[in-house]
Formats: sequence, C-alpha cells, structure tokens
Amino acid sequence: MIKNVAVIVQDGVEAFGLGVLTEVWNEPEHVEDECPTFDFAVCAAVPGRIRGASGFDIVVKNGLERVVGADLVAVAANVGVTTVSDDVAEALWAAHDRGATILGSCTSVFGLAQIGMLDGKRCTTHWRYAERLQKDFPNVQVDGNVLYVHDGNVLTGAGAAGGLDACLHLMRDHFGARVAATTARRIVVPPHRDGGQAQYIRTPMGETEADTLAPLLDWAGERLAESLSVERLAGVAHMSARTFARRFRDETGTTPLQWVTSQRLAFAEELLEQTELPVEQVATRVGFGNAATLRHHFSTARGTTPQSYRKTFTCVG
Repeated sequence: MIKNVAVIVQDGVEAFGLGVLTEVWNEPEHVEDECPTFDFAVCAAVPGRIRGASGFDIVVKNGLERVVGADLVAVAANVGVTTVSDDVAEALWAAHDRGATILGSCTSVFGLAQIGMLDGKRCTTHWRYAERLQKDFPNVQVDGNVLYVHDGNVLTGAGAAGGLDACLHLMRDHFGARVAATTARRIVVPPHRDGGQAQYIRTPMGETEADTLAPLLDWAGERLAESLSVERLAGVAHMSARTFARRFRDETGTTPLQWVTSQRLAFAEELLEQTELPVEQVATRVGFGNAATLRHHFSTARGTTPQSYRKTFTCVG
C-alpha cells in the first residue's frame, strides 16, 4: 500500500510533469472525498536551488535520504532526455530492490533505462522519443502506442499527461476504482482515457519520401476514394505488379497496401476533426467503403474509435 511518496528532481526539471505528481499525491485531505492522503516530499541529490526549465527555479529542502522510506519513488521529467546521477541511480535501485514502486514518465524513462532498470521490461515514453529510446537501449521493450506500462514494480508513462494516466492507474491498483475516480474528478480529468498514444500522433498526408514513384504517390493521394489495388497502381507506373511492389518497398519502406491504408487513415483524421460528416460518409470519402472497415483500421492503428477520436480532436463548432 502506498503511504509515502518521494519525487526526485534534477536541474532542468519540467514544470508540468512535476505538477502532475504533486497534484495527485500531495493533495490535502478533503473530508467529502474520503480519499487517502500521503506523506509526500520532493527531494534532490543536493538540496537547495534546482534549475527549472520554464523560466523559474525551485528550492528543494530534502536530500535523497527521503527516498529510503518511500513506497513510491518518482523521477520527474526534464525538458529533453533525462539522465540521472550516480547518487540518484543508487537511491532508485535501493528503493526498487526493497519493493518500492518506481515511476517515470515522458523523458524521465530514459533515466530508468540508463541505469538498467528497464532491461527486459516493457515500457513507454512520449511518442516523439519512443524510437530513440528503443535505439539507445535495445534491451528495453518500448511500446510507444500506450499511455502507460506497469511491469513488475516499475511504472512508466507516456508524455507528461501520460504520467497522470499512470498515477491514476496506480491509485486504482492500490485503492480501488472509486478512489481513482474521485481523484480524477477533483483534477477534472477522465479516470481512464480510451485508446493510446497513437491517436495523438499527427500523420500528415503526402509525407512519403520516394524517388521515381513520387508522381504516382501524388496521383494516388488524390484518388483515395477509388480502388487502389497493386495491379492498378502498377499499371499507372507502367510496371508489372511484382516489379512495382519491389520498387515501392525499396523507395518507401512499406508496401502499397500499407501506404494506401495509412493515407486513408490520415485523410479520415482530417475529416473527423474538421467536418461533421457521419462516420459512414467519412469511410466512403477516404476509400474504406463502410464504417465497419474504417473502425477496424482506425482501432488497429490509432487505438481508439473514429467517434472517440472526433470527440477528442474535433475542430468543428
């Protein structure tokens, strides 16, 4: 059971991520909520003035000895990739080995990977950094699509707001759904967000690098509502289907079907955001034919439904 929470900060600490941790775990008691309160503290390897990344600094009174009794130890994210000092690494491993939950989100996940705490584990980070995290730490299993991952006693969250999802998950895990929902209501956020990070990744249409096939891609991008089979695309390119498929992969790094599907999804996102067209009409306009097919591809690629995506990102009204 979590009773004692320590948040480690370092120079360059990002304000929103620290604010999320403070908002969830350092709220004073509200009698009407009947929610638990926690022994909460911010600490640093060297107490004193910690340089912030948002135009203001913070003064930290506690050193790393504050981590010793903590049930939850969180590393606040920095702007840019977060690394940790030897002293912080030692404190994190000591807490981990005695069973405390270790929490990192956004760029602070890099610090946990740096010290080997994520080796062989699943984790996540902000979608902008997922590819780099996997490249820098090949022993880590990075899932850049989800909002949080809880593997053993290590919990990782996506972007700074993904850290909020991770905290509410932990609250739900330790204190039940009612307490988590009450905490979320106080912060005025949903207790559980549908989908994953994929729905927040902008996929602009037409951003595929190609050499000789560039004119064909432009042509196909203007005809997404039509049938775009490999045979038809190959005919327009004046190649056999087999030669075309090989050339397409060489130049774009994907297959014709995958490329067409990604372009249709990107177009569907634009229509869902910027129009009030029914989902069935969106499906027809982008070439999926019907709403069921659109929902299938959208849920697979974006981790949410077209309706939920529209509700979250609509620009109409």
